[in-house]
Amino acid sequence: MNAQEIIKSIESKYLKDNLPEINVGDSIRVSVRISEGGKERVQPYEGVVIAMRNGGINETITVRKTFQGVGVERVFLLHSPRIANIKIVSRGKVRRAKLYYLRDRVGKATRIRQRFDRPI
Repeated sequence: MNAQEIIKSIESKYLKDNLPEINVGDSIRVSVRISEGGKERVQPYEGVVIAMRNGGINETITVRKTFQGVGVERVFLLHSPRIANIKIVSRGKVRRAKLYYLRDRVGKATRIRQRFDRPI
């Protein structure tokens, strides 16, 4: 076995298998585990996926939402134990792999067409 196969075999134990098929442009709700003091709670974060990076155990998504008129972006490691679950709210129809142009837009200009050919 070479080094790549050894790394892949170790990482395969930590990969989640219950993740939905996420694409750029989708509106998703990510449930994040947050520990405050000695307690742990789940907080939802809902927004549009504007970027996806890497693969395997290092796969990340960047989710953007507007909160009180301010754009907030958050990067999530998909296979992290901090992620409780991910639910797809709606599918978006986009023509780009990275939607960084949404950072410069406000209001109705940030809308994304809905896609109906993929199940939610």
